Amino acid sequence: MRVTTKGQVTIPKEIRDRLGIEAGSEVDFVVSDDVVTLVALQGDEARQRRAKAIGAWADKVAGTIDLGGMTTDEYMDWLRGPRDDLGPR
Repeated sequence: MRVTTKGQVTIPKEIRDRLGIEAGSEVDFVVSDDVVTLVALQGDEARQRRAKAIGAWADKVAGTIDLGGMTTDEYMDWLRGPRDDLGPR
């Protein structure tokens, strides 16, 4: 298999079928020395890993933006510009 410039590889159909991997499935790579194992995540395990990754990202970016006292709505208006299609607030 060849790795693309984006770091992607195609999982062969036989392997996808055997592991039940479809578009949108969660997978993980387990590294042990110089061997990498592809693991198909199912149900709760996939949700827990996703929640953990989101939590780690949220912790990493916490406090990195200063809204200068603006509310979320004021910030979104500032960021996107006024929305004429929403009518008056």
